[in-house]
Amino acid sequence: PGKVLRLRKAIYGLKQSPRAWYHKLSSTLKANGFKKSESDHTLFTLQNDQGIVVVLIYVDDLIISGSNKEGIEVCRSPEGLFLSQRKYTLDLLKLTGKLGAKPVSTPLEPGYKVNRKGEKDDRPYHCPEQYRRLVGKLIYLTYTRPDISFAVNQVSQHMKEPTVYHWSMVDRILKYLKGSPGQGIWMGKNSSTEIVGYCDADYGGDRNDRHSTTGFCTFIGGNLVTWKSKKQKVVSCSSAEAEYRAMKKLTNELTWLKALLKDFGIEQKTPITFHCDNQAAIHIANNPVFHERTKHVEIDCHKTREKIQDGTILPCYTESSDQLADIFTKAASIQVCKFIHGKLGLVDLTHP
Repeated sequence: PGKVLRLRKAIYGLKQSPRAWYHKLSSTLKANGFKKSESDHTLFTLQNDQGIVVVLIYVDDLIISGSNKEGIEVCRSPEGLFLSQRKYTLDLLKLTGKLGAKPVSTPLEPGYKVNRKGEKDDRPYHCPEQYRRLVGKLIYLTYTRPDISFAVNQVSQHMKEPTVYHWSMVDRILKYLKGSPGQGIWMGKNSSTEIVGYCDADYGGDRNDRHSTTGFCTFIGGNLVTWKSKKQKVVSCSSAEAEYRAMKKLTNELTWLKALLKDFGIEQKTPITFHCDNQAAIHIANNPVFHERTKHVEIDCHKTREKIQDGTILPCYTESSDQLADIFTKAASIQVCKFIHGKLGLVDLTHP
C-alpha cells in the first residue's frame, strides 16, 4: 500500500524498441534450441524426435504451431482444414448496417474499369476517416478471402481523398460479403508438397496513370497458400512487359516458399512450375536475345531468367481461360468467378 512499481527500462515509445524487443525474444528462443529461418527472420523452428515446433513473430504477438497433435487446439476434419473469418465478416456487416442488405454476386460491378477523373461522382466523401477504417478491416478480411483481393486493392488506393464513388465501391463489397459470409479456403489433406504458381497482369488497367496490375497465386499440394493483387510501380510499354514484371513477382514468391519449406524439413528438388498466359513474356524469360524489347527493363526483372537457368522454376504456358490469377488483376464475370473460386478451393459454409 502506498507504493508503485518503478519502471527501470521502457520499451513502448522508444525509437529502438522494435529492435530491442526482437533482439531479446530471438536470443531467448535461440538459447532454447530454436533456429531462425533464413527466408523469414520472424520465423523460428525447433525440431526434435517428437516433431517440429514453429514460432512466428508479428510485432509483439506470437503464433505457435507444430506437428504434435497433442496440445494443439484446432478444428479440422479427416479430409482437411477449413480457414474462414465468418464471425469477423458478420460483425463487420453488423457494424456497417448491412446484415439486411440485398446481396450482389460480384465484389465489383460487371465491366468495371478504373474511374477516370470526372467520369463518376468525384465529390469528396464526407467522412474519410470512416472510409479508411472500413477499408482497413476489408484488407484484414483478404487473409482468407482471395475473392475480394482485387476489389480491396482498388478501394485501398484512395485512402487519402476518397470520393462518393469510391464509397459506393466499398458498399458493393459489403453487399457481396452479405451473400457469402461463411466463405473461406478449404485445404485438403494429402501427402503432396509440390509447389505451383500462376501469374497474370492487366496491361494498363489504370486509365489515369496507365499502370498495370500484377496478380499471382501459389499452391502447395494443390492447396492455395499465398496470393497478391498489386499495382505495378512503373508504366509497361507492352502487355508482354507487364506479364514479365508479374513473372518476376511470382518468381520471388516461389523462391521464398521453396526456402520456407526447407526450414520445415521439406525440400522440392524438381523445378517449380508456374503458369503464364503470355507466350511473349515466357520467350523473354527464356531467351536473352530479346534485348530490343527489354533493354529499358530494370535488371531485377531478369531474376526470372536467372531462376529458370539454375533450375529453380519452369515457366509453362496456359490458356487465358485456365489462368487462375485472372481474378487478382481485373473484375471478372460471375461465370469466371465461379470457375476460379472452385479451383482456388473457396468454399462457402453458409451454402453447403
